Amino acid sequence: MASKVSFKGKGKAAAKGADERSAAKCMKEWSTWAMKKAKVITHYGFIPLIIVIGMNSEPKPQLYQLLSPV
Repeated sequence: MASKVSFKGKGKAAAKGADERSAAKCMKEWSTWAMKKAKVITHYGFIPLIIVIGMNSEPKPQLYQLLSPV
């Protein structure tokens, strides 16, 4: 009763495909992470950026003049 042993080696082609899938998954995760961070930075940084640009323009307004609706 000899059992038949079969080796299903991945080989170079299968290993390369696994690496490509892994790299694609890593790239997708990284881009998702980066977009989430960019969204938060944009959300919380837009108003301060406008205030800083307004403070450095000519004529130089006071902070309350920038924040008042009139």
